Amino acid sequence: MSDRPTIAVSLSRHATGAVVVSAKGDIAYHEAPEYRTYLRQAFDQRPTRVVADLSGVPYMATPGLATLVEALQISKKSGTPLVLSGLTERVRAIFEIARLHTVFRIASDVDAALQG
Repeated sequence: MSDRPTIAVSLSRHATGAVVVSAKGDIAYHEAPEYRTYLRQAFDQRPTRVVADLSGVPYMATPGLATLVEALQISKKSGTPLVLSGLTERVRAIFEIARLHTVFRIASDVDAALQG
């Protein structure tokens, strides 16, 4: 059994038809593949939108960013909006350094993401 911390990810479908993908834990090299699997499952459900709830993610490395960019590509191809929500200060800073905050729709929290 590995003593490496793992990411906890859950999917929930809302009455609006949106699917929220909630992650808890850092998203780096080892966690990104699992996170990618959940994001793909969310799009496979053909929701009205996918909300990536990152409020439980204290740190995200390049593989996590790449996973979200891949999800954005799926979003554009499928016509299903992708909204990021709950970015912690540290994760928001990473997005701003990479200038990714200009290409993603970002909401303050899940409720705002479901409405906007």
